[in-house]
Amino acid sequence: VVIGQPISHRIDHMLSGTRANVAVKIFGDDLSKLRTLAEDVRRVMAEVPGVVDLSIEQQVDIPILKVRLDRDAIARYGLSVKEVADTVDTAFRGLAVSQVLEGRYAFDLVVRVGDPALIDADTIANLPVDTPGGAKLPLKALARIERSTGPNQISRENVQRKIVVMCNVSGRDLRGVVEDIRDRVARRVPIGRDQFKCYFVEYGGQFESAEETTRLLTLLGIAVIFGIGVLLNVAFGSTRDALLIMVNLPLALIGGVLVVDLSGGVLSVASLIGFITLLGLATRNGIMLVSHIRHLQQHEGVTSLPEAVYLGAMERLAPILMTALTAGLALIPLAIGGDKPGNEIQTPMALVILCGLGTSTALNMLVVPAFYLRFGRPAPPPASAEADILGSHGGATVAGGQAF
Repeated sequence: VVIGQPISHRIDHMLSGTRANVAVKIFGDDLSKLRTLAEDVRRVMAEVPGVVDLSIEQQVDIPILKVRLDRDAIARYGLSVKEVADTVDTAFRGLAVSQVLEGRYAFDLVVRVGDPALIDADTIANLPVDTPGGAKLPLKALARIERSTGPNQISRENVQRKIVVMCNVSGRDLRGVVEDIRDRVARRVPIGRDQFKCYFVEYGGQFESAEETTRLLTLLGIAVIFGIGVLLNVAFGSTRDALLIMVNLPLALIGGVLVVDLSGGVLSVASLIGFITLLGLATRNGIMLVSHIRHLQQHEGVTSLPEAVYLGAMERLAPILMTALTAGLALIPLAIGGDKPGNEIQTPMALVILCGLGTSTALNMLVVPAFYLRFGRPAPPPASAEADILGSHGGATVAGGQAF
């Protein structure tokens, strides 16, 4: 029994061909050997913390009847192996010999023995086979009918036989569980060559998609930070001010990392998306503070840098708290509804943004003003003011009649 949800089962089946988070695929030629290896892998995986719903792909022996053709007997009666095999195939699979018309619809008329559920060994043994001379021989005169057992199914991938050991993950991160499984299987399960037959293991499931998505989001996160720095440098015309604004990024990461650790230490794709979103929100707080400090110096006549920093922090406290609370209040329903179906992705993302926004907002009003006071520089006069000063000097010079 594999327990899950319809959508997750479909996703798992598309990724690995199984309805489970992790699929350990064992490839080889001998089905009996594959079953033995699968049972060894299952015992090892059962010891890994976080593994739940552990099972082996169902593959059991079922009773079958084998028809072994006697080539010498077939040749004596002037038949070929193909003719006898076609007779057996027609008897059980059926052969379309005509069509039945009913109004606008046409149906194939199929000839076969009858209900497959009622066929037994005697029926097969007495199956009549036509000979070139017109006689009819029972199949038992041309073949041996044997009772045996065989697998209920043979799974293949890339033209190779396989058996799958599958499991779900609970209480741990998917990547950590897969790494533990890989390490223990490599050390404790003898998988390799056996009498010129090669056996090997492949791992599939959600973790493959998660690893690829994690790599992509990591690259996007780096690109986002670089893009934020470039845009801030262009907007403020100062690399120093851009870096002071970006001090908010590690301040925001403090809360995000803390909540991930307290919630189990699972860094999921949803958490990574929350971190990327948090970078933009944290940058906004820094922009509001630093831009107002510059505005006080350039347009409101505050010439003292310490005074400008103090007034900027005090006057921007309310707007920053208002914008942070607006986003935070909207995320609270998602953060507290983690036990509801469908919130598996929304809740980790909301928790990271909510806690990261809290630390960023709190520390932004303390750390950024202190950093600006220590490393900042007085804002340059606006371009319009510079033009007015130059124009006034030029006018005075012309009026005085002095040569340049």
